[in-house]
Amino acid sequence: MDLKDIKAIIDLMKKNSVTEFELEKQDFKVRLKRGGNGGAVGMSYDDLPAQLSAPVLLPTPVAGNAGAPTPGGSAANELEIKSPMIGTFYRAPSPESGSYVEVGTEVNPETVVCIIEAMKVMNEIKAEARGVITQILLDNAKPVEFGQPLFKFRPI
Repeated sequence: MDLKDIKAIIDLMKKNSVTEFELEKQDFKVRLKRGGNGGAVGMSYDDLPAQLSAPVLLPTPVAGNAGAPTPGGSAANELEIKSPMIGTFYRAPSPESGSYVEVGTEVNPETVVCIIEAMKVMNEIKAEARGVITQILLDNAKPVEFGQPLFKFRPI
């Protein structure tokens, strides 16, 4: 983890009114705690266990005309599946497996569309709505930020 990642976590803590954050990754452990005035008051390396809340994923309308329109629909009525956490985006359950979804795949609320690895925990991300995938916005094994769009889909 580099300074850029730590600054991004601090910014997310400020935006979401989070007062404490703990992360354990391989041999690296970090704990961030904000003071009452909202500023970061310290960073210490502890042996505290990392905890992760369950992901919440709600598709939201796409503003404007981002991206090219897809055949059979327009970008204006597309929705996005956004990342509920910071982590690493994976399109398949393992390197040898096929992707969960491709462009044109029909999904329902229980369809797993990807995995986000956060703090060595693999979190299955579901579509949360019925639709057809129109765009995959990230490459496999790339870092993802909280709220970053992962997929676009056309509701059906």
